[in-house]
Amino acid sequence: MQEFIDQLPKLAKDTQNENKKYFAKLKKKPPKNLDRFMQELHTKEFQKTDCLECANCCKTTGPLFTDIDVDRIAKHLKMKSIQFENQYLKKDEDGDFVLKEVPCAFLASDNYCLIYDVRPKACKEFPHTDRKKFHQISDLTMQNMAVCPAAYNIVEKMKEVMPLEHKSNRRV
Repeated sequence: MQEFIDQLPKLAKDTQNENKKYFAKLKKKPPKNLDRFMQELHTKEFQKTDCLECANCCKTTGPLFTDIDVDRIAKHLKMKSIQFENQYLKKDEDGDFVLKEVPCAFLASDNYCLIYDVRPKACKEFPHTDRKKFHQISDLTMQNMAVCPAAYNIVEKMKEVMPLEHKSNRRV
């Protein structure tokens, strides 16, 4: 598993142009059953993917924290929200709260999340491959492919099972 995780950034980069073209076509004319199809791919992939074996998302990237996330987690930790922000978070260039450092301070050595029950919404939904209107988050999906083996596998399976090539109606 670790070998595949180590290769992900290169694999994602190698397929980036192909994926950009694929997602551009998908955005133009998303299939009617896309959300159901993506839910199925997501479910199948996560039946064989154990996030506790990987935790690469927690080790290399950080989620956005909404105000609701901050308040919920701070309360769980018996802190004031401002204390939680000061200790763990910073504002990024877009003005969003993100972790000061990665790996995540709440990731235990066994890859368990110490705040799992109150984790940020972005963590609960990661890698977002089962999200409604999936075609609208192609940039995020391509970023996640470089971090998450499941996201990479889901997109590769999607391209295999749902090709978007235009078929010519011309007869020869």
